[in-house]
Amino acid sequence: MTKTFTEELRMHANMIWEENFRHPFVKGIAEGNLPLENFRFYVMQDSYYLSHFARVQAIGAARADELHTTARMAAHAQGTYEAELGLHEKFMKLLNITNAELDAFEPAPTAYAYTSHLYRVADSGTIGEIIAALLPCYWIYYDIGQSFKGAAPAEPIYQEWIAAYGGEWFGKLVVEQIDRLNELAEKATDQEKNKMRQHFLISCQYELQFWEMAYKLEDWSVKTNKSIVI
Repeated sequence: MTKTFTEELRMHANMIWEENFRHPFVKGIAEGNLPLENFRFYVMQDSYYLSHFARVQAIGAARADELHTTARMAAHAQGTYEAELGLHEKFMKLLNITNAELDAFEPAPTAYAYTSHLYRVADSGTIGEIIAALLPCYWIYYDIGQSFKGAAPAEPIYQEWIAAYGGEWFGKLVVEQIDRLNELAEKATDQEKNKMRQHFLISCQYELQFWEMAYKLEDWSVKTNKSIVI
């Protein structure tokens, strides 16, 4: 039986993909032994990432060549704002992240690089390329949520994080984007499909690096008295 385009992508990314489940940050959430300091760091970095993820979803909506895809990509951007950023706002309150900390926030190098990658694709890519770059964030999180659905970490925040990404609502969004990319790939040229593969694999690498960033509390190697990025 012929594989779909996304099944091929998943196969090509398998070595990277499986490392997500073994990463000590992810395992630490499932087992409940990840220090909250690391999760606090992650929440702030991920909120930054998601604010830009939503913008790239909106660019995808504008780049689509038919109204249904435009409407759905816009709905996904709105959903990122309402659901995922809302969840992070709740985490920030539970983790006592202060306004002063938010005012002093700087994205870590990996968070900055990952969002820059998405904007680079969005700047000149087709709607298929944009979705290919966005899809690993959807898909990997859902797979992690499903994989650790039976986990019962003692920390309630970790329980809620697992439940959010393993839930039915999020699963429907993931399947929708997988199906949409398959449809777009059927109409794409070989050159465009090659670009879609490249964007997908780079995003997969960044997803794995994002856990590492939070696990090591990644920082810029040289600090200045002013923020070096905005």
